[in-house]
This record gives sequence, C-alpha cells and structure tokens, in this order.
Amino acid sequence: MRITLVVFFLSFSAASLAQDADWNDYRRKNESFSRIYDKSIRADLASFTIGGIEESLGQTPLKRLPVAQFGRDYITFDSNRIHITIRSSPFVPSKHKLSYEAKHLVKIDNKPYYGNYGMVPTTMIASVLVILDKDTVSFPSGAFADLYHPGFTYNDAAGNISSQDAVYISADKRTLYVYMLNRDDSGSYEITWVIQDKKYLRRVLDYGFSK
Repeated sequence: MRITLVVFFLSFSAASLAQDADWNDYRRKNESFSRIYDKSIRADLASFTIGGIEESLGQTPLKRLPVAQFGRDYITFDSNRIHITIRSSPFVPSKHKLSYEAKHLVKIDNKPYYGNYGMVPTTMIASVLVILDKDTVSFPSGAFADLYHPGFTYNDAAGNISSQDAVYISADKRTLYVYMLNRDDSGSYEITWVIQDKKYLRRVLDYGFSK
C-alpha cells in the first residue's frame, strides 16, 4: 500500500484542479498534516498518510485493520472489540444552498467542501459509526458534513476491486485512526478521524492530490 501512496503522492500538483482565474478555491489547510503539533500523533499519521509521506522514513508501521465488508454506499471494519462503518447517501441539491462563481460550485451551505470541488456532488458522507468495546463514540456532524463524493473502493490495474481505506491502531492502543482516501478527477482528498481514549479528538484533512 505504501508504494501505491508514494506513486500517488508523486503525481500531486497544485494545479491539479485546473482552476480558472475567475473563481476561487475556499478550501482551507488549517486541518492538514502540517498543522499537527502533537509529536506522537504526527509520527503515527506519517506512517500511512499522503500528507505526511515526506516524514514517513523510519516510522514504524501501525497495526492495520483491513476492510471487512463494503458496498456501494458503505464500508466496514471489524475486530473483536472494534466496529466501524462509514456510510454515504445521495446528495440532494434542492436541500442545500449552493454558491457558484463563474458557473463553478465553490460552497455548499456557505462552507467550502471536499470531493469533486467545483462540481455538484452526487453523494455525501452520511455517518461515521465507531463502536469500541460496545461503547459508541460520539461524532460531531462537523467531522464529516463537508465531505462529498466518497469512493470507498476503486478498480486496480488488474481490474480487481480494492480499497486504501483502513483503520490504524497506535502502539499504546490509546489512539485509533479511521482513514479514508477519496479519489476524484478534480483533486482527491484524504481524511483521518482521530479517536483517543474512546473520544473523538479531531480530524486531519489534506487535499489536492491527482487521481
């Protein structure tokens, strides 16, 4: 997987969005890997994220839970004590305020969004369910409300269905990282939800990678 991410990272370009000069990119970098200052969390993230790939050398790989099940609108990870499901739902434009510049969609409900930026999405993240030792972790809606057009799986070069989404567990088992890589034509994004001591801590979001 890491080799795949390296190739993916090398195709990164600030111009990957092919953006016109008469419309703006309102997406922010304040939640990016570069803004993580906790040393232990930063080191963990560097071991599997594209945003932290420049710091990945020498990082010890974390225990990884692979995909247990997936479908058109969900992906699930399971172990004896961990159950995680990410679900998507159709995006209904009439239920949202859409803001345009030069015919390009730049904000949804007055906020920048991620996933096929500039175009009206067809799907959105509907929920993230995390159950640890039978305790449900409370997730704020803001942790996923601006994430659109999720693609839980993709077809690899051999035509097989694959996924780069995963759940990672820190060495001390206190911190859980729920990772999703979303590939799209206008610049992909990666999201990591960080859970520590069975509480939602924050998210880490980087974007602008070529498909």
